[in-house]
Amino acid sequence: MRGKWLRKGLLIMLSGLLFAGCASRPAQNNEESSSLKIMFMDENYFYQEYGDLFAIQHPNVAIEVVSTNSIYNSQGDKDFDPEKAFDDFIEKEQPDVVVLNSSNYEKYVTDGKLMELDTLIERDKYDTETIYPALMQMLKEKGGGKLYGLSPTFYGNAIFYNADLFAKYGIEVPHDGMTWQELLDLARRFPVDGDKDSRVYGFGRQYGMSMENLASSIASSQGLQFLNPDTMKVTVNTDSWKQAYKLAMDALDSGAVYNPEGDGFQGGTMEEYYQSQVFVMGRMAMTIDGVYLLQNLKQAQDSLKDYKPFQIGVAAGPVDPGDPESSRDIYFNDIFGIRANSPNADAAWDFIKFINSEEFAKVKSRSLNNGLLSRMGISREYNGVNLEAFYKLKPKLNNDLNNNYEKIPQDFYSQYQPVMDRELKLAQEKKKSIDEALQTVQDEAQAILDKAVKEEAAKPKDSEGGKADSGTDGAATDGTATDAGSSDAAVGSTDSSGE
Repeated sequence: MRGKWLRKGLLIMLSGLLFAGCASRPAQNNEESSSLKIMFMDENYFYQEYGDLFAIQHPNVAIEVVSTNSIYNSQGDKDFDPEKAFDDFIEKEQPDVVVLNSSNYEKYVTDGKLMELDTLIERDKYDTETIYPALMQMLKEKGGGKLYGLSPTFYGNAIFYNADLFAKYGIEVPHDGMTWQELLDLARRFPVDGDKDSRVYGFGRQYGMSMENLASSIASSQGLQFLNPDTMKVTVNTDSWKQAYKLAMDALDSGAVYNPEGDGFQGGTMEEYYQSQVFVMGRMAMTIDGVYLLQNLKQAQDSLKDYKPFQIGVAAGPVDPGDPESSRDIYFNDIFGIRANSPNADAAWDFIKFINSEEFAKVKSRSLNNGLLSRMGISREYNGVNLEAFYKLKPKLNNDLNNNYEKIPQDFYSQYQPVMDRELKLAQEKKKSIDEALQTVQDEAQAILDKAVKEEAAKPKDSEGGKADSGTDGAATDGTATDAGSSDAAVGSTDSSGE
């Protein structure tokens, strides 16, 4: 108890120093005492990221953190339903502030479980103009035109490139909105000679990219599914998937893509760890990553005695050629909203306002540990690298495609992967064409899925088991490659990829 009072007193004492020249109004030390219950994954992490700073501005608000870690205590149970467990947690704890992701945010809006924020924003003349416009648009779209939550941070990937290598070989640097085809064509313009420890690579990721890794990344940018959980059809033998695998195989065959043998770095000194990162060490022209790569580069520069820094550029992408203005590589994990009928709505709104404010963003802009700031114009660069590219594309979420994957029996995945590995190996060894390999995967995986669903339905279960059985009937009658093509067409219409 004594420690808590000392901590609170210290925070109040430091408030003037920490927010000097930052806050738009003085700390509200004269406000009436109030309480606030906030759900968050971990209490200590909450105070580290949000609570301590909020307490400086609102010392009279008593916060109780209810940890969502308890939701997943029964995760190993075969009947565990994460969505129901999440709902039950909120129903039991009745938090004033709820933390949602982009999927259950929409559900909670539809179910009327969140308080609308528009009237509060208008009442307080709260400035949202400098919040990432694409985020605001997405939240309003999922809220039926109204706003029910705000997210102070987000995560996104972009194309990082070594500008010095491009200059050395006389190749034009990447531009915003590049497709995977354009990116890999650019990668092939770099030389492929030299040994694995000294040569340059046109493109890669930290631990290398197998054919399946690369094809899956290409497919993900277009919103493709390898199966449709609603129809219980495997959907890999389609024109879109064939193109993704052919593009990946051609890029790997060219030698331009980093794909080392073995499992990469398995332990050692920090120097050996950084030496194992080809882009960080200046031997890779392009990679795709999040902002934490910039921290890694800075740490390598600070840690390695003979490190040679290079000029880094960032471009927005890669994109789906059917929708070059959007990206499926943007994620919002923490959307803060007010539970409908909360008795402490004003305090909850003060908290949400604060963690999405300009003064809060200015403090957090010193680190990239929690992702990118939604409040724009605060964190313009990191270690001399411009971050503007991360804000250029609109988020395009895949939640509508992925919501029903819990219908797929877990037994399916362990049997599916060996089939895919075997067929891709045959294709890479030129013993089969991509078309032939994916046809085999389609046929065998569909049979595995049909069997797994039937076995799951035969087990003594609740009413959800019956749903899985009905999906099997449709799949068992006509699980052919032709039908998979129609499933892919349905996916294309869902994700607007122009397929």
